[in-house]
Amino acid sequence: MDKRACEFGCRGSQDRIGVVLAQLGTPEAPTAGKLRPYLKQFLSDRRVIEVNRVLWWLLLNLVILVTRPRRSARLYRRIWTKEGSPLLVITKRQAAGVAERLRSKFPAVEVEFGMRYGNPSLEAAVDRLIARGCSKILLFPMYPQYAAATTASTYDAVFPHLLKRRWVPTLRVAEPYFAHPAYIKALAGIINGHISAMPWKPEKLVLSYHGVPEKYVAKGDPYCCQCVETTAALLPELDVAQADVIHTFQSRFGRDPWLRPYTDETFEELGHRGVRGIAVVAPGFTADCLETLDELGNEGEEQFHEAGGERYSLIPCLNDHPLWLDGMTEIIREELGSWLDGGSRSAKDCAIRCPLKDAPAA
Repeated sequence: MDKRACEFGCRGSQDRIGVVLAQLGTPEAPTAGKLRPYLKQFLSDRRVIEVNRVLWWLLLNLVILVTRPRRSARLYRRIWTKEGSPLLVITKRQAAGVAERLRSKFPAVEVEFGMRYGNPSLEAAVDRLIARGCSKILLFPMYPQYAAATTASTYDAVFPHLLKRRWVPTLRVAEPYFAHPAYIKALAGIINGHISAMPWKPEKLVLSYHGVPEKYVAKGDPYCCQCVETTAALLPELDVAQADVIHTFQSRFGRDPWLRPYTDETFEELGHRGVRGIAVVAPGFTADCLETLDELGNEGEEQFHEAGGERYSLIPCLNDHPLWLDGMTEIIREELGSWLDGGSRSAKDCAIRCPLKDAPAA
């Protein structure tokens, strides 16, 4: 084959469509050695921690990364499975389920997943799609509600990585789907199904969202409003009296005030008030992880029991439940829109010959 033609060539079959499921991240193993680089990457993100960078660098490297990895490793060991990290295992299944559903009607669609922190990375997921001929890519954050610390941080990783390329793929970003009917339907179906199968009826249902500092919202972050809109859309679909549903925020860190009411204080208050049985679910998490399985599943139950509560049930996240795989596929199809209807011409349909490829060898 002519060497010059091989070096230049045509654009080939760059007409496939890629979808990247963007999840937060997980350490590779529940050990202090693996937690340290993961936590350093996570807590070094300016979107996550908005404080003086010099003071934070000192605190992070001289205190937090010295003491916290060992403690976090113990917590991760409590939820780790034989297959590995629950978040990673579930995300793999979600990607496989969505890919199967999309390819049954749109064989040109490729689906990958990546983590904002840790591996497999978002950047590597994008590279794999491009290597398979994807000239159009949909970035699908696995966060129903927009927050700068999650959604925007995902953009921070993907956008600069794409801009390093000479041929930058056409990019679409799925808009937050905090009140999308497919998301609400899946949530309601999973919650109602779990409660109906319980041997006892919960007196209260706690909807626990991940919290953010109040100052982030004061600066313009729409996260709080979108969480409230999720709850408002979900309430009419639940087989639970609206008066028995409580909206809270969890996972606060540091001394600054975070969004209220706090989940842990709510558990204690309910127990002290004589509420005997509650069910808890985390609508903002699309996959079970440390914050749901341990913070809610272990620590939350312990807090409620210590306050006098008797029965506690953690409802699984959306995970790879068929309702959510169907719902996610529906949202993605809507976001892909015209890409699925038309598409681009392949190189073989082009009537213009490539002057570089067809030029005679020197």
